[in-house]
Amino acid sequence: MSQLDEQKFEAAIAGCTSCERKAFEVSAYLDRQLTVMLAQSNNDGRWTHAAAAFFDGVFRVQCLGCRTMAYDSPDCPRCHRPNGLAEALAASTRLSVPTRCPECKGTEMTVTAFAPAMVKAVEHQRAAPTPIALFGDQGYHVAQVACVTCNWVQLAEGCPLCGGPGPLRPRP
Repeated sequence: MSQLDEQKFEAAIAGCTSCERKAFEVSAYLDRQLTVMLAQSNNDGRWTHAAAAFFDGVFRVQCLGCRTMAYDSPDCPRCHRPNGLAEALAASTRLSVPTRCPECKGTEMTVTAFAPAMVKAVEHQRAAPTPIALFGDQGYHVAQVACVTCNWVQLAEGCPLCGGPGPLRPRP
């Protein structure tokens, strides 16, 4: 489980301890899925995280009024490796997407990734996430590649975000 659960998240956005404003910018790594053809994205993808996975990926909560940090963790949000967040945000993906499936030579793949995102939380209401990085950008990390045509799947080794050796903790 994350270092920040739903109860702790709700407490963090209940009101700023400095200015009492109830508007926050939330930074999180969220599940994103997209289809690629010949290793090029067909679209920007879609968010696929459940509510529990949202809290699991939060690494920063900052007041929009006075910029006070309500929550800030330098650790990897996926495996909790100490100080792994900076590396995750700066690095390119460790799992490359092939142009063709190695099994059937198909050209279309489904990519499941972790993408950094910003979410505005105002009065306990969350807006839709805005991606900070897209497929191919630094900070966007492919966790799984699956061929649309056959059953071939490739998974990232270790932590897909920071490259930590694992073992990975279970996700909610």
